[in-house]
Amino acid sequence: MNQYETVIVLTPLLSEEAAKEALAKFKAVLTDNGAEIIQEDNWGLRKLAYPIAKKSNGFFNLTEYKASGDLIAKLELELKRDERVLRFLTIRLDKHAVAYNEKKRSGAFNKKTKEVAA
Repeated sequence: MNQYETVIVLTPLLSEEAAKEALAKFKAVLTDNGAEIIQEDNWGLRKLAYPIAKKSNGFFNLTEYKASGDLIAKLELELKRDERVLRFLTIRLDKHAVAYNEKKRSGAFNKKTKEVAA
């Protein structure tokens, strides 16, 4: 099983509850087909870099999970069929990206370093 990240951008016309419902649907596709969810990060409503379908905002969500390759095709088919999805991107993480994400989750980047007085 490989480790993947999927970023989903939903239309801003949805309410918070409708956006959570849509994301729960995609999470269910993953878990029902044997994927292990590692982390889910909801970024909320953010401004897009450029307009997509005449919309300048979108609900962003990042999900990190372990899955087999055939599950990715099923997930992306569901994402393409759903009209609430503006864009999505799925990437397979290599060993360096996995190590980086583990450090980020453990808070290694948030610790302040003590400066040595000279």
